[in-house]
Amino acid sequence: MPQTADEPDAVAVRTWCSLALDALGREREAIDAINVYPVADGDTGTNLYLTVESAAAAVEAVFAAHETGTTVPSTADAVRAMAHGALIGARGNSGTILAQLLRGMAGVLAGGTGAERLRLALARAAASAREAVAHPVEGTVLTVADAAAAAAGRVPDGARATAVAQAAYEGARTALVQTPRQLAVLGRAGVVDAGGRGLVAVLGCLVEAVSGRAPERLHEAPAAPAPFPADGGDCPAADDPQGGPAFEVIYLLEADDEAVERLRTRLDRLGDSLVVVGGDGLWNVHVHVDDAGAAVEAGVEAGRPYRIRITHFAADRVHARPEPAQRAVVVVVPGDGLGGLCAEAGATTVLARPGEPPASGELVDAIRRAHAREVVLLPNDGDLRHTAAAAAEQARAAGIRVALIPTRAAVQGIAALAVHEPDRSFDEDVVAMTAAAGATRYAELAVAERQSWTMAGICQAGDILGLIDGDVAVIGEDVPTTARKVLDRMLAAGGELVTLVLGEDVPDTLADELEGHVREGYLAVDTVVYGGGHQCAPLLIGVE
Repeated sequence: MPQTADEPDAVAVRTWCSLALDALGREREAIDAINVYPVADGDTGTNLYLTVESAAAAVEAVFAAHETGTTVPSTADAVRAMAHGALIGARGNSGTILAQLLRGMAGVLAGGTGAERLRLALARAAASAREAVAHPVEGTVLTVADAAAAAAGRVPDGARATAVAQAAYEGARTALVQTPRQLAVLGRAGVVDAGGRGLVAVLGCLVEAVSGRAPERLHEAPAAPAPFPADGGDCPAADDPQGGPAFEVIYLLEADDEAVERLRTRLDRLGDSLVVVGGDGLWNVHVHVDDAGAAVEAGVEAGRPYRIRITHFAADRVHARPEPAQRAVVVVVPGDGLGGLCAEAGATTVLARPGEPPASGELVDAIRRAHAREVVLLPNDGDLRHTAAAAAEQARAAGIRVALIPTRAAVQGIAALAVHEPDRSFDEDVVAMTAAAGATRYAELAVAERQSWTMAGICQAGDILGLIDGDVAVIGEDVPTTARKVLDRMLAAGGELVTLVLGEDVPDTLADELEGHVREGYLAVDTVVYGGGHQCAPLLIGVE
């Protein structure tokens, strides 16, 4: 290519991205095949390819903006576009680290080019990538990047950029061969680090971009050549990635530096393989966790997460599982009494303990425990809508078809479960269950904890509050009187069936009293009563 070795410019950056994309496209399957760390999910080559694809597209967009002019973009514009494209398109652990490597290089090359700048750029890339990883491990792409930077640093002053790029490539190749001796899981599998192999390919393309000549390529090795003892020989011990967290969570995050530091600390407690890259208000967050919802919630507290991707690992670690059922229902219940009732109806239940709403991880576990291809999720609490949505998204990422019906109360869930028919089509079943839930008005009785203003007036501590559709409608002194007033308010708008769910501390005589009240005042209305067991509210009411 017509590019001088001493001054790699925007054209060289464009060429580098194009060559790297082609190289990773050729090697993607081979790299996927040797992916055993940190999770043996066989996607490192694919993730690297997608990351570079985004970087290349961003550079092409910069060039496209100059098509009507007579000049090409500046080197600074090209490298910044490359780094930004990689950041927003980074996939997986390896892609996120590569994005930080490119960002580190861009920060130096944006200020000038030439051999010395390239040497500094490689050093900064390796350092920034290592800083981005919460717990760096030797024998990975970080080790390969360090070796590339060190080799480039040994090139004599006055050498050309080509010599620096070539030295970095050779240093990376040498380090890659040693990775199975540094990381036990690689030694046992008889493979080099997949991310490191991808980086070697990218550096080889850098050599070609600045020199116009392709370097000697890394010979493709079989997936398991077993060059070291099967037990890893003298490799340092490493945790078995097969026993790691169940989910990979990745999202872009708009947040300031201080909030990101707090986020790092929180995510480090939640899981492993934590990599946070970026800066200037935009970050790419990657972590492996068991509670994906908590990882996303941490991002919400830090700033604005978006482009959230959640991948389920656990299915790859489970063997000899029974054939899934066609359809199941997962229900959140406020007490053990309703839990037993819903379980008898065939639902998988999640208990919402007083003051302890279930996390998204609990809901995902329940969806998996239901072991069905299709699942209907009933959260039965308006405050759980975001948690339930996150759980549904995680389950969908694992290949389970999930329909979330936004039930706001347990009595709506009971109504939905009553019309559930697993033999009809999934869509028809969901529509019928949604219609039944939506046709059910809900109420509950609660005890006021303190004096406060309500829509029904001022209540005092100890008063009985009757809440209809979430708002205080009645203030009373005792449960029976307040319950009758609530029923009258609800039935004034019509109804065919009243559902009463009694808490364990409510006397059984209350059910008879309220049934009689409905029978005497509303002749065409039926009443069903369930024992709720230990639940927060003394009484739940539904009117269909």
